[in-house]
Amino acid sequence: MRDDKWLKSLFTQVKDRYFPDIEIKNNLFIRFGRYNKQRLGTIKFGRRKENPNTYITINGFFKDEDIPEFAIIATLAHELIHYGHGFFSPHPQLHRYPHRGSVVDRELTQRGLGDILKLQKEWLKHNWAEYLKNNYYV
Repeated sequence: MRDDKWLKSLFTQVKDRYFPDIEIKNNLFIRFGRYNKQRLGTIKFGRRKENPNTYITINGFFKDEDIPEFAIIATLAHELIHYGHGFFSPHPQLHRYPHRGSVVDRELTQRGLGDILKLQKEWLKHNWAEYLKNNYYV
């Protein structure tokens, strides 16, 4: 099973390789979260205004080594783009809506992650429902 330490290491690799231009301007915490059938990752600030930390939470199912690493890389990169665009980060907000006009997918492709994004989408389309059927016990 993967753990938060492994996830942080993977995040650092993705950040260094594909996002060297995005400065981390506050405390940024990356962790696995709850098991979720729909949401692959989230980014948010702390719960109170006096908590300027950013939290990226990745679906708990992704701890399972049956989930391909490229799906996790694509999710981490997606959330890092939100951070760079000023959503739940100290960066200036570049867009009014975080996904309007496929801005995230376009930037993933521009940064050299287009193949990984395509692999993730195909894997999710063909495998996610079956994975959930076999692994979601609630």
